[in-house]
Amino acid sequence: MEVEGEGTRPGDPDGFQRLWTPHRMVYIGGQDKPRTADAADCPFCTIPQRGDDREALIVHRDELAYVVLNLYPYSPGHLLVCPYRHVADYTDLTTEETHAVARLTQQCMRVVRAASAPDGFNLGLNQGAIAGAGIAAHLHQHVVPRWSGDANFLPVVGQTKALPQLLDQTWQVVTDAWARVAGDA
Repeated sequence: MEVEGEGTRPGDPDGFQRLWTPHRMVYIGGQDKPRTADAADCPFCTIPQRGDDREALIVHRDELAYVVLNLYPYSPGHLLVCPYRHVADYTDLTTEETHAVARLTQQCMRVVRAASAPDGFNLGLNQGAIAGAGIAAHLHQHVVPRWSGDANFLPVVGQTKALPQLLDQTWQVVTDAWARVAGDA
């Protein structure tokens, strides 16, 4: 095994600094992906049953849907709005579920604005694996906070994202903001 000397970088020189994120290999390798499309294997069906919302990263529960931190966030405060019912396609939501997902998406934006003042948001529903859905069998709305300058060469060229906050810290910040914003409503 060859070890690089101090002050050198692995691979061919190209002028880029390297930020190693080996923890992402778990996601890339599919460790947390369900074995089947069945509700019994679906993390979005089992997460609400864990009992400890902090451990499950759930920041809010509603009657028809809930909000959870993304386990592999694009940015701090990346939330997912999930209907409780195991449904894959947006057109299969009931009218009430559609309203719940929309209402919670709006509330997520208010909460994250109160928590961390992002400059904007990406909102998205990836329908099917080919469209980028990591868990295609259970619909989930992404609410991704964005800041000016957050898309530098790391995510664009290096396929790496530097996150300044641990998930447990983000959970606390977001749930505290949720309580404040809900109190103001």
